[in-house]
Amino acid sequence: MFTERWTPLIVREMVMGSERFSDIHRGVPLMSRSLLSKRLQELERAGVIERTEGEGSHDVYRLTSAGKELGPIVVQLGQWGKQWIRSEWTPRELDPGLLMWDMRRRIDFQALTDERIVVHFLYQDAPISRRRWWLILDQKEVDLCLVDPGLEPDLHVTTQVSTMTSIWMGDLSYGTALQNGDLQLAGPAKLRSRLPSWLRLSTFADIDRRVH
Repeated sequence: MFTERWTPLIVREMVMGSERFSDIHRGVPLMSRSLLSKRLQELERAGVIERTEGEGSHDVYRLTSAGKELGPIVVQLGQWGKQWIRSEWTPRELDPGLLMWDMRRRIDFQALTDERIVVHFLYQDAPISRRRWWLILDQKEVDLCLVDPGLEPDLHVTTQVSTMTSIWMGDLSYGTALQNGDLQLAGPAKLRSRLPSWLRLSTFADIDRRVH
């Protein structure tokens, strides 16, 4: 059951805290909604997850005790992947939505002040419809927007999905990306310098890649 295609990624999303169907789907954007629904039903029947009624018409999915025990396995798979899988991705493997969703989950609220900060991301190599993203940060919550929220950005980040993915995975430092021009920041100096402290890297970023 766990080795069914997509199932480890679904469990990963739930281990990371996603509980609603739409949130889980953001973490597996290449998976059809119908197939995700089918896999969730299978996991529920297997006793890995439980489904309860949430607010409105939104069901809530949570890992059972059995499902939570899959957490260490998911983490170990991620660690293995960082160590042994190549660090270059094909255009099909690069997804700005998945990247931004993962980045949103890793925001360090303790590094934020009580002021609201709007960060605008422009991914030059992404499809036009998915090229611009906005993160709205404060000490209580983070909003991720694909549609202009109508707020003046405090900081502009211009780069490519491939570059930001490399930074996110710990294969490229912010400093190196800035120096070679692959990452451009526009805004007050204090915000430019604080960006890396807000956007914590992937949980696997500190794992060194191994040479085959």
